[in-house]
Amino acid sequence: MKREYTIEHLNCAGCGAKMEEKIGQLPGVRRAQLVFATKCLTVEGEDPDASLEQLQQICQSIEPEVQLIPRQNKREKKETRREKLSKDQKRELLLIGVSGILLVAGGILGRIWEGQIYGTILLVAAYLGLGYEVLWKAVRNIIRGSVFDENFLMSVATIAAMGMGEMMEAAGVMLFYRIGELFEDIAVERSRNMVMDAVDLRPEQVTVVTEGKTVSIPAEEARPGDVILVRAGDRVPLDGKVVAGSGRVDTSAITGESVPVYVEEGMEVLSGCVNQNGMLHIRVEKRLEESMVSRILDAVEHAAASKPKIDRFLTRFARIYTPVVVGIALLTAILPSLIWGNPRQWIYTAVTFLVISCPCALVLSVPLAFFAGIGGAAKRGILFKGGAAMEALKEIKTVVLDKTGTLTNGKFVVQDVVSFGRLTRKQILTMAADCELHSSHPIGRSILEEANRQGLKLTQPETLEELPGKGIRAVFKEGIVLCGNGDWMKEEQVQGYTKSGDRGTEVFVAVNGILQGSVEVADQVKEEAKEAVREIKRQGLGVAMLTGDREAPAKEAAKAAGIEEVYAQLLPQEKLEQLQKIRKNSGAVLFVGDGINDAPVLANADVGAAMGSGADAAMEVADVVYMTSRVDAVTDSLAIAERTRKIVLQNVAGALGIKFLVMLLGFAGYANMWMAIFADTGVAMLCVLNAARGILDIRKQERQEKRAETVEK
Repeated sequence: MKREYTIEHLNCAGCGAKMEEKIGQLPGVRRAQLVFATKCLTVEGEDPDASLEQLQQICQSIEPEVQLIPRQNKREKKETRREKLSKDQKRELLLIGVSGILLVAGGILGRIWEGQIYGTILLVAAYLGLGYEVLWKAVRNIIRGSVFDENFLMSVATIAAMGMGEMMEAAGVMLFYRIGELFEDIAVERSRNMVMDAVDLRPEQVTVVTEGKTVSIPAEEARPGDVILVRAGDRVPLDGKVVAGSGRVDTSAITGESVPVYVEEGMEVLSGCVNQNGMLHIRVEKRLEESMVSRILDAVEHAAASKPKIDRFLTRFARIYTPVVVGIALLTAILPSLIWGNPRQWIYTAVTFLVISCPCALVLSVPLAFFAGIGGAAKRGILFKGGAAMEALKEIKTVVLDKTGTLTNGKFVVQDVVSFGRLTRKQILTMAADCELHSSHPIGRSILEEANRQGLKLTQPETLEELPGKGIRAVFKEGIVLCGNGDWMKEEQVQGYTKSGDRGTEVFVAVNGILQGSVEVADQVKEEAKEAVREIKRQGLGVAMLTGDREAPAKEAAKAAGIEEVYAQLLPQEKLEQLQKIRKNSGAVLFVGDGINDAPVLANADVGAAMGSGADAAMEVADVVYMTSRVDAVTDSLAIAERTRKIVLQNVAGALGIKFLVMLLGFAGYANMWMAIFADTGVAMLCVLNAARGILDIRKQERQEKRAETVEK
């Protein structure tokens, strides 16, 4: 059983990691994951709800203000997210303002009336106003057995400063610590909201049509079968099917595809798309929580819970880092004093080490960077099922593509009609279309579409027999017509048939045992495929194709896309075996398929990516889902993963580098507590802002693309 809880008033990423660890150790709990970026706790076990009170106690033992609320309704109004400051943040800002005034006044009075107590009283008042909550949390946490947290470290550092007579510095450091914490909290909240706003396309209201009248109801109340009205300029609120009207629909918010799609009666539309013109009546097929807009939001939220290796490593590193730095601070306060004297200087240096020993910048910024990257990717129609999947892309050595529906459009088109006897090409096409009148096979439908396009008059056969894997046997007044593949022609000993492996997919037509002609059909390679394959190769990656299709059309498609390594006529198990061979020879593999027929290969690839508009099977099996069916989504996903990786490395290197630099300056006698505060809360805030670049870069790119489209028009 899996349950999700919202954690309110959680302000410390390090504390969140401790909560996750303790909850995971409870008997009956199989797995616990806490995502600071989304404030979501996921617990898997026998009956998590029965342990809710115990979960609450664990969380409050680490951070007393925390409240655990079951996520029965995940809906969070955008207006709530867009509030400039929460009540707690406003209260914090007021406290900082008043205490800051007391601090400045105390400093001025201390200089005017040197030796008088007035300035000291104001500084003590400022310190207690700013530090009361920190001091109380430190005492309470020590009683509960939690020592090495930021409250304890800040308390020891500032009390030690006061003990050395640095009252102004102690109060000032506490002031800037609280300012840094507030700004960090606001930056995290804004970054989270920016990501969620970018992917949250859920509607508030829908317009339902009943008995010729329209009524507006909350989107959650709409049910399958309801008919909703979507006017020009409105966003499609729920997944459904057009029952009246037609127009062009902008699907870019869902698929990342910039070209609008024409829809008419009988066609399906996904929620989140924008109706550009006309008026559409849509019959609801799925409720709000099952519609695409909710599924994308859920995918992003749950993706943040899948932790990459670097995040798990930093969580373990943080448990060691703080005690080690505290130990170094303790040794710094004692040993150098015994060797070189001047204990005041070394105690002061040790105090600065205590301030920078909190690992929040690392624990907070890395998952936030992945969260921003995942949200930005979703905005472009790419759903990563976790930071682990995004991280794994950097290890990829070969991109393996399926053919039908991945490299090609998955839609067969008649390329040529050939006559081998007295019948004309039109007669050959007509006879083939007559046989395919009731066929559901893609090849048969393509022949029928071409006949309709040419306006040919079709005739119903007197009798018809469809033989799977072979073709169709139909009886007409003129005689018996066989319409099927070459192997069947050979089996039926059709006169005039000779096997040819040079052509693509051919449908042969024989009348009364004599071959009369053939219809050549082909699944066309996507326009962007060649450039996408070229870009993959440019990144130093190998490209291969695995397909169950015949060798001739497979090689033809591969040649058109610029792929040299081709494996055709493979059964699903053979595809898996070939994938394992490629991995053994070349290294980690990204497999891109349709997510339905290629489930075993998708599941066994190092990274499995599914093409298609979010089919259920694809969402389940794949690590990455390309909502658009474009091949260049592969290169986009590689670019987003690389950008996110760089941001993560910048945060890790920056945070540790600045902390170690301040420590070295401290040993050299140049660092002070102001620098230490910057190395702690200041660096954490910078890392948070840097993490948010993942979505800012994508928004900037989108604006550039839209400007380019406008200029083009």
